[in-house]
Amino acid sequence: MDTHAKKNIEAVAESIQWFGQAAIKIMNCGKVIYIDPYQIKETDKADLILITHSHFDHYSPDDLKKIVATNTWIFCPEDIADEVKQLGAAKVIAVKPGFMDEWNGIEIHAVPMYNINKSDKHPKSSNWVGYLLNLCNVWLYHAGDTERIPEMKDIKTDIILLPLGQTYTMNCVEDAAESVLDTGASVAIPIHYGMYEGSESDVEKFKELLKDKVEVILLQKE
Repeated sequence: MDTHAKKNIEAVAESIQWFGQAAIKIMNCGKVIYIDPYQIKETDKADLILITHSHFDHYSPDDLKKIVATNTWIFCPEDIADEVKQLGAAKVIAVKPGFMDEWNGIEIHAVPMYNINKSDKHPKSSNWVGYLLNLCNVWLYHAGDTERIPEMKDIKTDIILLPLGQTYTMNCVEDAAESVLDTGASVAIPIHYGMYEGSESDVEKFKELLKDKVEVILLQKE
């Protein structure tokens, strides 16, 4: 990887804030982007909001109300699109796996997100999604609440944000580490741990499994 590309990846990684669970904020490409906003403490004006699925800690209308502005675009799964349209955003786009679009120069791909073993938690039939974004030539993959699924081998990214819990998402920390390697990411950021599932010891194990292979960045919860 050349120095310029590495610096771009580092810049995107440094622009990410984590609010716990899968909730992140990215300030990059001149835009304010939220994914699965949850437990947002202060009001804000989001340019773009992406929602992976309808569980309360990912689709939180109370949190969305804190950040939706008249110019905000929201991408969300089809099963909640009608509800989301009541929040006053400029545009609401219903998505499912395979969806691709471009918004203000940012490529947006909706990719599969589901459980294989714990299929009662996040069934494939729900058509819920992770998101793959091209942020000024840096690919970022927010995996959502998923297990390690075969489709990950078709997803190529620079940065991956993925769940580290094993109750609702991954089956084990080893699966999470293998998911990172499946995508060829050079930076891995664990999320969705420390609240309802997953522990600090899981994080240490995750780092050890990827040592000398992938840079692991731990975000402090806002």
